[in-house]
Amino acid sequence: MTDAPDLLSLCMKAITEEIIHGDDQNWQDVYELPLDLFDSLITRLPAFGLQKLQSQSPFKNYSEFTGDGFKDGKKRGRYCAFNSAWESLFKSRWSEGVKQNKPTDRFTEQMIPKSEQASCNGDWQHLYWEAHLQSCLDEAAEAALLPSFDGCIGEISVSDTIMKSIGYERCLCHISCTYSKIFYHCQQFGCYARCLKLQNVHCNAETCRLLRNSNLRSLVLRGIKSEEHVNGTCMLLRQHCETLSSLEFIFCRLQSTALNAIFHSLNVNATKKHGMKYFSITASSVLDSNPVCLPSGFLTFLSSGSSLHLLSFSQNCLGSSFAKMILDTLLDASSGLSILDLSENEISGWLISAKGRPSNFIASSLGTGKSFLSLRVLNLRGNDLQKDDTKGLTYALLQMPNLENLDLSDNPIGDDGVRNLVPYFAKISERDSPLSNVKIEDCKLSYDGVADLLNYLSTSKKQLNTLSIADNNLGRQVAKSLANYLGASCIKLLNIENIGLGPSGFFELREELPKEMRLACINISKNQGGIETAKFIVELISRAPELVAIDAAHNFMPSGSLETICSALRLSKGRLEQLDLTENPGCYQPTPTSIVTDFQCRGRPIIILPSCPVAGVLYDNDP
Repeated sequence: MTDAPDLLSLCMKAITEEIIHGDDQNWQDVYELPLDLFDSLITRLPAFGLQKLQSQSPFKNYSEFTGDGFKDGKKRGRYCAFNSAWESLFKSRWSEGVKQNKPTDRFTEQMIPKSEQASCNGDWQHLYWEAHLQSCLDEAAEAALLPSFDGCIGEISVSDTIMKSIGYERCLCHISCTYSKIFYHCQQFGCYARCLKLQNVHCNAETCRLLRNSNLRSLVLRGIKSEEHVNGTCMLLRQHCETLSSLEFIFCRLQSTALNAIFHSLNVNATKKHGMKYFSITASSVLDSNPVCLPSGFLTFLSSGSSLHLLSFSQNCLGSSFAKMILDTLLDASSGLSILDLSENEISGWLISAKGRPSNFIASSLGTGKSFLSLRVLNLRGNDLQKDDTKGLTYALLQMPNLENLDLSDNPIGDDGVRNLVPYFAKISERDSPLSNVKIEDCKLSYDGVADLLNYLSTSKKQLNTLSIADNNLGRQVAKSLANYLGASCIKLLNIENIGLGPSGFFELREELPKEMRLACINISKNQGGIETAKFIVELISRAPELVAIDAAHNFMPSGSLETICSALRLSKGRLEQLDLTENPGCYQPTPTSIVTDFQCRGRPIIILPSCPVAGVLYDNDP
């Protein structure tokens, strides 16, 4: 038998019902409740009730209460209580969090600095209803995409699941039917929408009407392929061109006519600088793979974007001629471009002439002072670049004096290609360049090429923070060069995943390790080192006091490895926060034991163990 509810709970329940379903005039006295009772009420209210209560309150936003003349601490406290209640509702509904439509720096996998984001930080009411509206629009798109659908998106009913999540469950009267329609939610909560993701079915005049109260700053559009989709997209862009600063197209088909129409809708012209900061086209068909020229609207957009911060054309199967025209246009532009992403295309030959030398327009740009002066991130991953491409790339990179992050991974440049880049590293070392993060993963490199690079970097004046040489078949021979580099450099993050070290490679690396390193993170996964991996980890923990994370997954460590590592952890005074031992069958623990639970960081286990045992797996990778 359950306990009977107390009087306070019954009163709070009655007030909640009246706020959600009753007349607004019947509960105005709620605002005069003592602060403790008022706080208790708002922590019990669902989102719909909290919205009604706050919308009728005599204090609307925090800015009213921060001036020097404000004396009423009661009102200020109640606003803060509202915001805390919204935060609690947001986190309980979306416990995994909601990824907002903020443009992403794909190289560093970090969001654009907070100063560039929409100014809703800390306003949990804003964040809640924006995420809620996105859920409603996603649900409406699923219904509208059905072949049997023949109606208006605004008339689609919001599901009972979503309605219950905001606290409105009554559905027996005509008023509740209005509350459950998409148009009502857009009308009531559209003013909170700043960042939205829309499908092609949303791109029409009706959606423009539904979102007329919104001030969109970030927009992601998916599946824009037909003329009808493009026309609807242009309507949306014209409606929000004054506020939009981020625009992304995913899985679209955009030919010259479509691109010109889109950029015209953004009010782009040769005499006026547009305010777009982030522009991206991903996994789409853009023009032809090798167009003769770029659409005029596109050229104007690139050349008149003084605010342009990120430009991304990733996974679009673009050819070398497209890349050349983009680069040529940007060389003469005066934008403050910071991130250029041309990854996952087919641009081999984009920087070399028919004679295998750097393109004339690259060579002629030297010393002009216009070329990519502000560029911070360059992502050329997965472009089938060859060794000859790196010659022209060296010229281009020298036009980027503020480059910090360079990703050349998944390009078969080979050892000669890496050697072609050494003059660039030498030049920037003299200039005191900010370059600090380099990725050359899966570039068909051998021990010889990587050893040459590491030996040069070890003696360079300019030291890297991050270096990734993962997925290159380097073998155990690279161990000594790696150890020398760890001792001579200031490297913070080193990724040597899947380079074929094997047990003997880990043994040699352990034997050659310097006494002290500045290393903070290291990835040694997929090297099949067996017990030598565990011994290497023990030495690493004792010699790298700043070490925070180790990824040692997929190394076939046998039984006994975990005990060896834990013994070292007990003796260490380091700052290790995470040790990944997944896919190491010998480290499997059927139930948590003190040998693991003793090691915690911020309430979470430091050691990540395999989820299941795998028997009969050999770990010795040496011949």
